[in-house]
Amino acid sequence: MIDYFKGTLSYKTLNTAVVEVAGIGYSISITADTFNKLPTDGNQVKLYIIESTGMYGGVISYYGFLTREERDMFVLIKDEVPSTGAKKAMEYLDKISKSFADFKAAVMKRDVSMLSGIFGFTKKTAEKLVAALKDKIANVTVKDSAKWSNIDAGSSSSEAVAALVTLGYKETDAREVVNKVANENKDFSVEQIITEALKYL
Repeated sequence: MIDYFKGTLSYKTLNTAVVEVAGIGYSISITADTFNKLPTDGNQVKLYIIESTGMYGGVISYYGFLTREERDMFVLIKDEVPSTGAKKAMEYLDKISKSFADFKAAVMKRDVSMLSGIFGFTKKTAEKLVAALKDKIANVTVKDSAKWSNIDAGSSSSEAVAALVTLGYKETDAREVVNKVANENKDFSVEQIITEALKYL
């Protein structure tokens, strides 16, 4: 069993990294988040690996992660969420990469609205994730810090942050501005918070 590949990044695409190890180029599936964090071609990289064989045997596929914690989350989702293969688990992981700590907290609190609003899951998928992971995700270690711990999930503030993230603004910037606007205008609706926040972004 391969634990990780460490070698030269030959090239990368949005979903694939080719890493040369001992003269052999390995094609490894990655998330868009990993793509953005990888160095430029020709630099050294280390990717933690999960091997997956097709349903009927044959071709082995490799899935790569920058940390063991990301890999553990991928394995949990793939193995525990019904009807979720490796490719679908990678799609979920890319959304979760916004904040592993907040995703873990949302699942443990059974917070479907946060999973939908912040991470972009449909309500049906969010409910499926909660049902499958709520009793198991506590065992998965995450090293990043929560970004939305000071925003009540399901509140006008959390909905405003989610909307701004969807529009393309960085989560940290959106959170900071929304906190400022909401604190100064306690009675603002979601739409009013967003309108006012856009003046600062």
